[in-house]
Amino acid sequence: MLLRRIARRIWNVFRKGDLILLLACVAASAFGCIIIASTTAHTGSSRYLIIQIGAIVLGVLSYVAVSALDLDFIAEHRGVLVIFNIVLLLLLIPFGTDFNSGNRSWLEFPFLPVSIQPAELCKITFVLIMASVMSSYQQRISSVKSVFTMLFHVGLLVGVNMLVSKDAGVSLIFVFIFAGMAIAGGINWLWMALGGGLIAVGAPLVWSKFMNNYQKKRILVLFDESIDPLGIAERYHTKRSLLSLTGGGLMGQGLFQGNRTQIGALPAQHTDYIFSAIGEEMGFVGCLLVLALLGAIIFRVVQIGARSHNYLRRMVCFGSAMALIFQVCSNVGMCIGVTPVIGLTLPFISYGGSSTVSLYAMLGLVSGVHARPSPKKHELYVRYYH
Repeated sequence: MLLRRIARRIWNVFRKGDLILLLACVAASAFGCIIIASTTAHTGSSRYLIIQIGAIVLGVLSYVAVSALDLDFIAEHRGVLVIFNIVLLLLLIPFGTDFNSGNRSWLEFPFLPVSIQPAELCKITFVLIMASVMSSYQQRISSVKSVFTMLFHVGLLVGVNMLVSKDAGVSLIFVFIFAGMAIAGGINWLWMALGGGLIAVGAPLVWSKFMNNYQKKRILVLFDESIDPLGIAERYHTKRSLLSLTGGGLMGQGLFQGNRTQIGALPAQHTDYIFSAIGEEMGFVGCLLVLALLGAIIFRVVQIGARSHNYLRRMVCFGSAMALIFQVCSNVGMCIGVTPVIGLTLPFISYGGSSTVSLYAMLGLVSGVHARPSPKKHELYVRYYH
């Protein structure tokens, strides 16, 4: 009986869920696997490709499972999600590792073959938390209580993440998700202007008191050509990235034939700088193909949200879209040298188990909105926390 109910629920997901979005994600992941195979060929091992394929399979299963969840029930218990985020991030204290990146952002357990990045999972729960808060205050979204409740949640998550991992790049994702959802949710522009003013006033203090020299140089190098003109220090990664990105011309040098990627000369070429590897081996056309695939996914997510007449569900879709937009823009901008190097991967394309699974799970929420764009009339109203 239980198995029959599970099978029926899965069938409903495939019948009512968004298969177009799922197919777009799988297409992007398949393209990513080809590039990962090429960029790791010089190692003589298929380990990265095997792990990535396994992550995609788990991701698709997560997509299906999350699509069946009741968003209203989850939103009603957002306090549990807050506790989950804090506990997950605090696990970085005893079990975290930085893999020589300077950011203690990964959980590594001896009984698991791969590491886990807690912030990737927190992106999903944070979107749900913010959507729940905004939905509970939707009739007075610009009230002082509403705004400060949202600020409390984003401040808590960013604060804990920075305290235990010092990963500013991931913390910026949470801030961007919050800002995007606030704008989409209809918060008064006076609050936006006030927030911008506070950032302008506080930026010098943050710059002088809380940022390390290497973090400052990552920003200054974008504007000051006198910093590391030879490209052997702060500009090293960007210089290598641009050499690969522009080395492919229009059509590229060919898969498994890039003169830099095939000897591993491009740093993090299967993760952070995979877009540059695509430029080298598949050229400008390959880069456009990747951006078109990711753009189609983001467009579909926004489209589903715009079609929903339920505020909670719209915010879940828009929050998911904001997370994707920020990560794509940051990664591509980093590869072409117009944004700071903050170590964010290219969604669905870069190698990364926890990132891949969490992306599919996050978009599973969007698929659930597609299947149930508004609560059924016979369902009970959600008792949101105030």
